[in-house]
Amino acid sequence: MILKEFRVYFTDTLSEIYPKTEIDTFFFLLIEEKLNLQRVDTVMKPDFLIADEILSELKEIIIRLKKEEPIQYILGKTEFYGLPFIVNENTLIPRPETEELVEWVLKEVAESQSCKVAKLSILDIGTGTGCIPISLAKNLKDVKISAIDVSSEALKKAKQNAILNNVDLSFLEMDILQTEELPQQYNIIVSNPPYVRELEKVEINNNVLENEPHLALFVDDDNPLIFYAKIADLAKNHLTKDGILFFEINQYLGKETVEMLKQKGFSNLELKKDLFGNDRMIKAII
Repeated sequence: MILKEFRVYFTDTLSEIYPKTEIDTFFFLLIEEKLNLQRVDTVMKPDFLIADEILSELKEIIIRLKKEEPIQYILGKTEFYGLPFIVNENTLIPRPETEELVEWVLKEVAESQSCKVAKLSILDIGTGTGCIPISLAKNLKDVKISAIDVSSEALKKAKQNAILNNVDLSFLEMDILQTEELPQQYNIIVSNPPYVRELEKVEINNNVLENEPHLALFVDDDNPLIFYAKIADLAKNHLTKDGILFFEINQYLGKETVEMLKQKGFSNLELKKDLFGNDRMIKAII
């Protein structure tokens, strides 16, 4: 099969499940990964002959896509903040909104008094792929960054991603809900903990619901801020003077999260929207 024929076959096979823009994204990712072709080659090399062995592999991928398996898991990798990351079913796929959180942390570090500290100390809680601390480490000098996760399998990927991106981080396997003391004091604590309520499952696409780890996604309806409250308590005792706490949050619980942090003694609270206009991030100072 030649390239232009395969594109028609690919689009027709997936058209009942995905919008055309998403199908096109999948197609270009696959031809780059499996055929070493670029987007322009669909115009410049429409008669490129796909070897039978590769074609069989591509058809297997189409079957997985029809089952709504995320393309990132199929390829085993994704990109976040311009950096490569290995992913699998034990890690959440990093989201664009979280890139905005990283951008905010970097901006605040550059502008805040904390940047005058000889060596900044940063902790990421619930690190998953390690996308937040690794991105910070690639963009900050003289910084000591640690990361915590409850999942040993997620930490394996985070460690691989640190090596892949040539950064030096400390990783700890800890259940934050059972933790009473953190290892040290930090200038910044950042976290993107589980925050999707069970009642919000109806809003989640099947490719997420059926494939990504529920441990990293969902919380009980009756206690949706359980991780935020626990992390805030730990941050009160383990942030340095004027230390900063950053959260990615549930878009529906912005005001509730701000109020909880106020009650715990945090000040200078700032609630920030993401690129989609949803309440998504909070900054607080102790």
